[in-house]
Amino acid sequence: MTVVSRLLRIVVGAIVPLSFAGVAAAQYVDHNAVKCEAVAKEEMKPQMELQKKLVSEGWKVRQVKNFNGCYEVYGFDTSGRRVEAFFDPKTFAKVGEIKQPE
Repeated sequence: MTVVSRLLRIVVGAIVPLSFAGVAAAQYVDHNAVKCEAVAKEEMKPQMELQKKLVSEGWKVRQVKNFNGCYEVYGFDTSGRRVEAFFDPKTFAKVGEIKQPE
């Protein structure tokens, strides 16, 4: 193996895992930076619907509340990791998550 090919393997071996870490970190947000588009109350789905949806997906939901126009969910995700996640109240699309200590 040449020096150049060894060096290339080392560089690629370092870059690939870091790129995946960057993608995973992109969904984590600053709590105060989370904000959802304003939605009329009539268009908002009930919080209980979001809770039922998440529970059916394997989450353990402790609390759901409003925060900056989003639904803020405290609980444990499908892998049992403690989470604080934010969802759009109209579509239930996940708009962010705050990394919790292990």
